[in-house]
Amino acid sequence: MPETPYSRNDRALTDLTPSPSVDELKKDLRRRAKAVRSEAFAKAGAATAETIAGHGIAFAGRNAPAIVSGFLGIGDEIDLTPLMTRLESEGYRLALPVMEGKGKPLVFRAWSPGEPLGETMWGIREPLPTAETVDPDIVLGPLLAFDSRGYRLGYGGGFYDRTLARLRALKPIVSIGIAFDEQRVDAVPHVDYDERLDWILTPSGPLKCEAA
Repeated sequence: MPETPYSRNDRALTDLTPSPSVDELKKDLRRRAKAVRSEAFAKAGAATAETIAGHGIAFAGRNAPAIVSGFLGIGDEIDLTPLMTRLESEGYRLALPVMEGKGKPLVFRAWSPGEPLGETMWGIREPLPTAETVDPDIVLGPLLAFDSRGYRLGYGGGFYDRTLARLRALKPIVSIGIAFDEQRVDAVPHVDYDERLDWILTPSGPLKCEAA
């Protein structure tokens, strides 16, 4: 890939503490990435859901009945319903993330396709408070951009970074970003507390993220 401002700055940014310069780089990339994802969704959004489901998650090396947290896509996020339906049929236990407030990690509640959901801010649907709280073994997450090292550009709230850090302190987990191929960039600006993903799953198939 041709060098970009993000790839040129990547090495210098690796060990930086949070600073306006990193924030501005993320803000600029976030704006561009939203447009890229929107265009990719417009081209192949509906078909992508089935393609992603067809890949499954055997590549992650965690067998059923491991607990898999998915997400219910909103806007131009990829629809994971077909994949989650497949995983349930293979014996995996399913869960969905729940927001407990700004600055807090996500929690997870057990869920199966067809079970009732409540709607919260931004149109996000979550399992009801009566659902069992669980800690997933595999976390599937949305994103705006990703790179081959597993750095993920999210929406700016830090929910997944805090969540992955909490889960990794409890037990070994596998984190998988769900994305269109077009969302890949040379390098995502990051700081030392940004959590890397283990895999990216796109319509082309799974990509193992490498530290170097």
